[in-house]
Amino acid sequence: MSEQTPGRERRILIVGGGPAAHRLADGLHERDAGRSLRVTVVGEEPHRPYDRVALSTRLAGDVDLTLKPDAMWDEERVRLITGETVTAVDHAAHIATTSSGRTIGYDELVLATGSTAPVPEIIGAEHARVYRTIEDVDRLVAETERIAAERGRPAQVLVAGGGLLGLEAAGGLAALGARAAVVHSGGWLMSAQLDEGAGRALGRIIGAQGIGLHLGTRPQAIHIEGGRVIGAGFTNGQQVAADLVVFAIGIRPRDELARDLGLELGPRGGVEIDTACRTSRSGIWAIGEVASFRGRCTGLVAPANAMAEVVADRLLGGAAEFTSVDDATKLKLSGVDVASFGDALAVTPGALEIVYADPARGLYQKLVTTDDAKTLLGGVFVGDAAPYSSLRPLLGTELSAEPAAYLSASGMEPPAGDELPASALVCACNNVDAGTVRDAVNGEHGEACTELGALKACTRAGTQCGSCVPLVKKLLDAELAKSGIEASRALCEHFELSRQELFESVRVTGMTSFDDIIARFGTGGGCDVCKPVVASILAAQHGSYILDEGRGTLQDTNDRAMANMQKDGTYSVVPRIPAGEITPDKLAVIAAVALDFGLYTKITGGQRIDLFGARLDQLPEIWRRLVDAGFESGQAYGKALRNVKSCVGSTWCRYGVQDSVAMAVRLELRYRGLRSPHKLKFGVSGCARECAEARGKDIGVIATEQGWSMYVGGNGGFQPAHAQLLASDLDDDTLLRYIDRYLMYYIRTADRLQRTARWIEDLEGGLDHVRDVVVHDSLGLADELEAAMARHVDTYEDEWAATLADPERLRRFRSFVNAPGTPDPTVARVPERGQLRPATREEVEDGRAVLIAGATIPVRNEEER
Repeated sequence: MSEQTPGRERRILIVGGGPAAHRLADGLHERDAGRSLRVTVVGEEPHRPYDRVALSTRLAGDVDLTLKPDAMWDEERVRLITGETVTAVDHAAHIATTSSGRTIGYDELVLATGSTAPVPEIIGAEHARVYRTIEDVDRLVAETERIAAERGRPAQVLVAGGGLLGLEAAGGLAALGARAAVVHSGGWLMSAQLDEGAGRALGRIIGAQGIGLHLGTRPQAIHIEGGRVIGAGFTNGQQVAADLVVFAIGIRPRDELARDLGLELGPRGGVEIDTACRTSRSGIWAIGEVASFRGRCTGLVAPANAMAEVVADRLLGGAAEFTSVDDATKLKLSGVDVASFGDALAVTPGALEIVYADPARGLYQKLVTTDDAKTLLGGVFVGDAAPYSSLRPLLGTELSAEPAAYLSASGMEPPAGDELPASALVCACNNVDAGTVRDAVNGEHGEACTELGALKACTRAGTQCGSCVPLVKKLLDAELAKSGIEASRALCEHFELSRQELFESVRVTGMTSFDDIIARFGTGGGCDVCKPVVASILAAQHGSYILDEGRGTLQDTNDRAMANMQKDGTYSVVPRIPAGEITPDKLAVIAAVALDFGLYTKITGGQRIDLFGARLDQLPEIWRRLVDAGFESGQAYGKALRNVKSCVGSTWCRYGVQDSVAMAVRLELRYRGLRSPHKLKFGVSGCARECAEARGKDIGVIATEQGWSMYVGGNGGFQPAHAQLLASDLDDDTLLRYIDRYLMYYIRTADRLQRTARWIEDLEGGLDHVRDVVVHDSLGLADELEAAMARHVDTYEDEWAATLADPERLRRFRSFVNAPGTPDPTVARVPERGQLRPATREEVEDGRAVLIAGATIPVRNEEER
């Protein structure tokens, strides 16, 4: 290390403007209390340092990825030069020269030159694209859209590389409307991070999203015709059509400057560093992807940040060391939950593997332990990575229970936040341990951070990839509970209000737009948590069309399409069938629609008929025929009333004591379309034999000789709950009044995504409190709650009927924005039991599937195959 000269500013030159450079500059700026350093950062890109981890979000729009904090760049002692590269260094004279001819003097030189995205030397390589920078992503988006517009069909994109970057690129391009495929040299996806079982499970999930897979081979040529890409050839002899070929096959360290300086290089390139991140020449350091530690360069953000922290500490006289590389990874791809950490491949001698696999559900979870099954060595999660954030900090520690208990698929809870030792690493990206988080909550080194946003800002935990945020929140709540402080019920980091408080604020002010609401009651631009909540609140209070006036962008995927997306990207259609009662004529309409559009049909547990396999562009025409026949949306997609199940009651059954069908129809038509914190299901039974299973519903109504008994707080699902008796022997009108009050009180006061059973449990006083409010009007809200429900009933409008009546609303339902009318060519079916089901990837590749490429699905009989 170069010694610090007292009384003189030391000049630190950081070559490279990526995340590692940003972390080092920020670390020096923050720690240099004596203002003894002058830092200069030179980056070749025209931007301030940005978050490459979140690069895939750029595929979905013009997202600002600038790394925070960035105010330091405006200070005189921290200078950022963009759009230039350092082309030469005279280390003896301590002078660097940039591509513009600028000369910069320095005392300490830090190489943070990063890496490039390699493209192999194959035929047509000059036509390949890469996925590395903002410019790369913007170019891919522009080319994908141009190809779709010019050729009147989706662009066909081949991504070479089945690792993290390749899958994120393929997923992002597929979301743009491209027909994406991945070619990977390994026998399974993410073969560097996942074992075969996990990789195969991931492959099934990716394939189900319509992304093609070619495994165990690699491109050997890109085919060109007329100056444009038309396809690619693989080493196994296979030929595929493609309009774009994108390489995302790893990193190649940019060590040209290091070579010119005569620095020792790693066996696979990169600058060799020691545990202090020093190179082989005094006064020169290396961090990030260009640094080779113990013969290996890594493209992960956590090691790069750790190296930057070590160098910052060393330059200011510390003795920090970089001793190991954290290989933990989490895939950032919509609808795909994948993570691994530690010795995921179980290469440690004597390692045990505890595996839970359910191919039918797309689940694979594995823990790796020492041979005595006590010490955690690693883990792999596919399909459900919920345990990842809690288990990763326990790496290298003894587990307090049998390993299988820590797998969420086993049905048991992961360890609570307060069980973590102080040294457990909570945030690997920013090297924050559990002790640091607890100290910040308790104000050990300053003001106590008792809100999640403040805690993240104070410790930096969760500010980069975000995968540790759930664990940070657990630690926060646990520490607040120890201090007797009620944990924050803030909706998210953008709203300090709880859902209940936000509901009341919106109701009192009468606001109707998200922008106005967040400007008045929140901060920032919102997120995937608060946007759907605000959309639900607005729908519950105003009853207006859910996709108008900017509310469409707030909705979840299913609400935006007003249909449930299935695993292959198609949708299900569920018309409302109140109480399960339907005429033969209407049955015939459903049958005709299913036949004409080749839809798979199934009777649901809620006494409705589900039509599966509709493409987005087919939904309007399907619904036009259903609406014309008198059907309306069953809202199987929304957090709303789904259905009211009933038995045949006194109309037909010799045991029935009340007309359960008539009551179920009345309830369903009254509460249809009612938006709530979670889905709602009702049941009405005509006698105590309970054939409608009403006590397993959010609201259950059971006939008695004197009227009706009302039960509340039941549900099935992952945490079943038995409904409890609220009131008995009610006449029809009283029953409806109580249900009105109950539902509106729930909608006003429940938390986000909280079922009625959990809501009652969390209320102080539980069921007794609910009974006091609903039956005895203890809060004096009865008239107000009934009036709110009356407004809903009076303003109800079927969402699909409203959509069909407006050409502008219909524009949403296109498979490809740049090619309206073009169906998705990736949807494929095979006949089974007289119907069509989604084809597996193997069936598509073997030619056994029916490709759905026309306006309707071409149905083939099994004999025609």
